[in-house]
Amino acid sequence: MRYLVATLLVLSANTVLADILVPLRTIRAREVISAVDLAVKTADVPGALSDPALLVGQEARIALYPGRPVRPGDVGPPAIVGRNDLVTLVFSNAGLHIAAEGRALGRGGEGDTIRAMNLSSRTTVTGRIMADGSIEVQQ
Repeated sequence: MRYLVATLLVLSANTVLADILVPLRTIRAREVISAVDLAVKTADVPGALSDPALLVGQEARIALYPGRPVRPGDVGPPAIVGRNDLVTLVFSNAGLHIAAEGRALGRGGEGDTIRAMNLSSRTTVTGRIMADGSIEVQQ
């Protein structure tokens, strides 16, 4: 029994504390995070973010609560295309470039893959959101 207690004391003494970022207020999903929303807290939380540059300007994917650590999966790039937005669908293949008007069937940021409907043919396509808000249709 003494050995068990001694082992637990030794293991608990090896805890490493690090600075992590926590929200100062409740940040709702789809809200962009600013520097005034964050504070530094010292704690032992594996996987928690500690660099403010990784959070400022990002969009919360879920609700973030005050004092709780922020993990990489909790945030992402801000959405530039919303559901039902009118978008330009772009298809390029071997020198052929086709552009058509479409309607986004999902919401996402640059690099996200979403579905969209071609308004002239009423077909549903899948594509990647580009920086300008257009959707590059995948083959």
